[in-house]
Amino acid sequence: MRSLLTAAAISLAFTLFLTPVFIRLFRAWGWGQVIRTPEAIENPSHGEKRGTPTMGGTIFILGTIVGYLIGGYTGNNPPTISGWLVIWMMVGFGAVGFIDDYMKVRRQRSLGLSGWPKVIGQVLVTVPFGIVALHPMFQNAWGQTPASAYVSLFRDLPVLSFMALGPILGWLLYLAWLSLIGVASSNSVNLTDGLDGLAAGAGVFVVGAYSLIAFWQFNQVCTGEGLAPALQPACYDTRDPFDLAIISAAFVGALVGFLWWNAPKAKLFMGDVGSMAIGGVVAAMAILTRTELLMILVAGVYVIASGSVILQRLYFKLTRGKRLFLMSPLHHHLEMRGWPEVTIVVRMWIIAGMLAVTGIGLFYVEWLARAS
Repeated sequence: MRSLLTAAAISLAFTLFLTPVFIRLFRAWGWGQVIRTPEAIENPSHGEKRGTPTMGGTIFILGTIVGYLIGGYTGNNPPTISGWLVIWMMVGFGAVGFIDDYMKVRRQRSLGLSGWPKVIGQVLVTVPFGIVALHPMFQNAWGQTPASAYVSLFRDLPVLSFMALGPILGWLLYLAWLSLIGVASSNSVNLTDGLDGLAAGAGVFVVGAYSLIAFWQFNQVCTGEGLAPALQPACYDTRDPFDLAIISAAFVGALVGFLWWNAPKAKLFMGDVGSMAIGGVVAAMAILTRTELLMILVAGVYVIASGSVILQRLYFKLTRGKRLFLMSPLHHHLEMRGWPEVTIVVRMWIIAGMLAVTGIGLFYVEWLARAS
């Protein structure tokens, strides 16, 4: 417990107190936000944001790593392969976003990486993650690997095994499944990051939910001595659940400290480096805690943003030019309807919290059903 609390506290302090230093550096380097001209015309408040320092996601990425390492070693819980895998996804997806942001700043245009190069970059990060997470080399003493070859909801679903289709096809489908999760998660967070504090605040609830899930799995782990026979059906086969709780707690702490400066009116934007890093952490936690399908509910606020974009495009094509929303994602539609930015952000935070709590509740109900 000391590791978990220390990690969160160090990460929070890092982003809360050092962000002003980074803001001055970003201004000196010319890392200012680029706003599309049509967007500035349709939303005058967005035009006012032009030039605000961006790429602030680098700050909470660094803060998370510092807090995680200090917290782990302080409490005699050194990093495990599972924790390093979460960092890999956070840093890797953040690097893809950083390239996108840097291209925008360098060219002073709102267009960075186009769609497919961005997806390819995300896949190139996810594939090594998937290989390491399932490779027998990284089994622990009980034969557990960080990830599994099953699709999962509250835990692995035995009827949905990739390796039942053969080793070659099984590996290909497994890596494709993980790539889908990674790409969908990171791009959904990226679409949500359109208003001050929206993506970061929602991330506190989503990743915080995963920290609680991992900590509960640690208390109900299947390995080790002293497990009551009656609890065997309800235990979890997750590898390194406490370390997953530590890294996610560190990330939450870093987001909270960053949110102090990112909340409306933001003095710093996270940029694509930040939104994609959040998506990478959410995807990694869902995969490593064996709750991949539950992620749709826990991270439902991000699903709403990406879903509204998909619906807008489908409706536009089916109706030959008509729009379902005034502007997508949904939060921009609400802006066009006259909702104040702060109102939209706070209400979306409330929705994020409700969906995350609902996901945790269903997770706990499933455990009660097995334990009874």
